[in-house]
Amino acid sequence: MADYGHDLQFGTFLTPVAGAPHRVVELARLTEQSGLDLVTVQDHPYQARFLDTWTLLSVIAATTTSVRVSPNVANLPLRPPVVLARSAATLDLLSGGRVELGLGAGAFHDAIASVGGPRLSPSQAVDALAEGIEVIRGIWDADGGQVRVDGTHHVVPGAQPGPRPAHPIGIWLGAYKRRMLELTGRAADGWLPSSPYVPPEGLTAMNAAIDDAALAAGRAPADIRRLYNVSGSFSGSGDGFLAGGPAVWAEQLAELALDEGISGFILIGDDGEAIRRFAGEVVPAVRELVDAERHSPASSTGIAPTGAATPAQDREPVEVARGAAQAAGLQVAPTPDEGTRLSATAAWDETTRPVGPARDPRRTYTPHEQAAGRHLIDVHDGLRSELAQVRELVTQVSAGQMDPGTARSHINTMTMRQNDWTIGAYCEAYCRVVTTHHTLEDQSLFPHLRRSDPRLRPVIDRLEDEHHVIHDILERVDRALVAMISGEDDGKALHAEIDLLTDALLSHLAYEERELVEPIARLGLR
Repeated sequence: MADYGHDLQFGTFLTPVAGAPHRVVELARLTEQSGLDLVTVQDHPYQARFLDTWTLLSVIAATTTSVRVSPNVANLPLRPPVVLARSAATLDLLSGGRVELGLGAGAFHDAIASVGGPRLSPSQAVDALAEGIEVIRGIWDADGGQVRVDGTHHVVPGAQPGPRPAHPIGIWLGAYKRRMLELTGRAADGWLPSSPYVPPEGLTAMNAAIDDAALAAGRAPADIRRLYNVSGSFSGSGDGFLAGGPAVWAEQLAELALDEGISGFILIGDDGEAIRRFAGEVVPAVRELVDAERHSPASSTGIAPTGAATPAQDREPVEVARGAAQAAGLQVAPTPDEGTRLSATAAWDETTRPVGPARDPRRTYTPHEQAAGRHLIDVHDGLRSELAQVRELVTQVSAGQMDPGTARSHINTMTMRQNDWTIGAYCEAYCRVVTTHHTLEDQSLFPHLRRSDPRLRPVIDRLEDEHHVIHDILERVDRALVAMISGEDDGKALHAEIDLLTDALLSHLAYEERELVEPIARLGLR
């Protein structure tokens, strides 16, 4: 088949269990903290044990900062297309363009009928989905005039279009049978099957059906992104699909990307440790293998041109691609501490910080090993960026330069968003992000590094001590926020605490990168 050249994306597929309503939100936050791209949630409105998917996705979008959200997949028979289109566009606007629309025809017809939905045959359900896609695209086309669809299952005699989404929302179809695959090639932006229903050996024929339908409709096969919900285990001999260590996963997923054009891999399950391992050990390795093959000297163009296929027999195997990713010296540069301090108070004595073992100048690192250190810096850069936004918001609101309505509009363009558009909610959310990041390090990364290289113990102990200090500062920020919002303080105490938080956090992040980027590259993220 083909590598369509799409950028790789990785995410999670979570269960909206109503008995533990906050658990799925925490897993969504973990998805983002782990550096993944996408959080998806199954949608079964007739299931009383599940939370409502759209309400849940709204909460997830409001309590995360960068990860995208999507139903996996939305049940169209129970979600009228006009309402669904406006819901998706609204959430996309409020989240800054972080919504995609996984969409399905609805497979459990008795369950749908039991809650008042239409009882459709499989053939009728496909027809209804095709009509629904036409309605949804019409509503999103704010300049297209009244939406008029005279279908068998969906009749819209003259709806006003809008609102326009913040970005072109992708419609990804959960499709398995011939007519659904043809609809995907003809009218969708993506294909979203699941490995429990379609094992890897079944992808080739289904991909071909989508490609044929796309070409018949005058589209390029590369216009349709291919995503894959996958499940597996990190135990096993590696004989089956995703039944082995992270290296087995990486090899198999990279092969699917290169041979079947799969560019999105979404982990099915609610195991936090599996999410961490997937994000920290599998994803960087898959990216390395695919990137090495796409830029292999065997290909003059690097990747397949849009709409063109590179036959598998004309490419080097993944094992050769791995060899093409030559080891080199450490090229990941820790963020330096510029030394600027805003507060007259020092959070700690920086001169007493331990230093880890000296780097072996002869040691080389593969791109996969270096990606692990790069991931730490990327997460830290997100914290730095959000801190700068917190500082700006505090300054403008407390100085009276921004009224609450303007603040709401301003925050809507920022990375982090909350349902409660107040300075308190925004700062509180940032405090939670920092605390969650430190908790993940304390419970997973630091014990691994301490066990793997005892010489790092003094550094790890110091970093953990600084986590406690930063936690205390965050609590003081919270108390200062309460005092300012209640009118007990004019904001001076809040500014002082924010200055101290800025000094402490930026200093801490720089120290952590200086001491851990190389050990993480050498020892991994387990």
